[in-house]
Amino acid sequence: MIQMKSLQSARLVLSIVAVSVSSVVALAQSTTTAKTNPPAHAADPPSTTLSVQVKVVNVLATVRDKHGKIVSDLGKDDFTLAEDGRPQSIHYFTRETDLPLTLGLLVDTSMSQRRVLDQERSASHGFLDQMVRADKDKAFIIHFDREVELLQDLTNSHERLEDALGKLNAPQFKQASDQSGQGSDPDDDHRQRGGSGRSRMGGGGTLLYDAIYLASDELMKKQQGRKALIVLSDGVDRGSKESLETAIATAQKGDTAVYSILYKDEEAYSDHRGGFGMGGPWGGGGPMGRHGGGGGHRYPQEQRPDGKKILTRISQETGGRFFEVSKKETVDQIYAQIEEELRNQYSIGYTPDRAGAAEEGYHKIQLVAMKKDLSVQTREGYYGGSTTTSGQ
Repeated sequence: MIQMKSLQSARLVLSIVAVSVSSVVALAQSTTTAKTNPPAHAADPPSTTLSVQVKVVNVLATVRDKHGKIVSDLGKDDFTLAEDGRPQSIHYFTRETDLPLTLGLLVDTSMSQRRVLDQERSASHGFLDQMVRADKDKAFIIHFDREVELLQDLTNSHERLEDALGKLNAPQFKQASDQSGQGSDPDDDHRQRGGSGRSRMGGGGTLLYDAIYLASDELMKKQQGRKALIVLSDGVDRGSKESLETAIATAQKGDTAVYSILYKDEEAYSDHRGGFGMGGPWGGGGPMGRHGGGGGHRYPQEQRPDGKKILTRISQETGGRFFEVSKKETVDQIYAQIEEELRNQYSIGYTPDRAGAAEEGYHKIQLVAMKKDLSVQTREGYYGGSTTTSGQ
């Protein structure tokens, strides 16, 4: 009887121990579950995710001393920055010497340029060969006269770029049935293109503004990083649908600097008479299919635009630089300066502090070097509205 009670007591102790062990294991499992999968509380309100977009404005700048030599050893503290007159803090600063580059070459092939095309073509060969690195950079080529035509879309192939340069040629005169004597303007509309067979006949003219607009809006706007257009022209627009202001604004919105090279053949205008023609279409070589010429701009002879002032304004307002070909400065020498500049730039980034002012619209940028006798070349402003913006 005693043995039976002892056995029952032993069984009871074992049962208690088993229950205790089971409780400890269950508690441990419950604790682990609570840590990894916290229970949902029906009474808690649904969570809300707050997405904040930070506007970062990137500015590319070139600095020169009083002798015109590029200065490439400055630091962040050597600059002061303001937007719309309000001081800004520089958050990002680097010296860019090797960033990928997107280049667009816009060549005026109107009749007024026919005697300088060979020099432009030869110099452009060397420039693109030096600037476009197969593993990093891209370039495209557009010609414009009474039409705007994409001869070569974006590529890093030197062979394709050289082939496109070989297609640059001026339109040819055709016999005019008009006996009024107004067909003697080198860019009047009694002309036809020779050689390519891809162009549709439009009016006469030099669609400079349309070329800049189309290159910026349909090609450059889609690219990231450093972007620059090189324009070879006498600067006189005839027949563009877009205005000068629209062309500049579109380049600014595309964060594209425009480098202008004025190459003027005075003899082409020695017998200038008559008005300016209408614009033509975006030609057959390009994918855009947008018509360039519309109502056109006509100017009396005495009001022929000053091409130098026009090109200077385009470059200044987009952060590029104006050059003029002369006996002292050849196209090759100008290209060498542009190459040096594009390889020695400062990249400055900031988040605008506007004190509640609207983000949309145009904002002026004031970037100044604190050291004496240094000049800063950069774009004058940008258009707000996107999450990030970058450019010269």
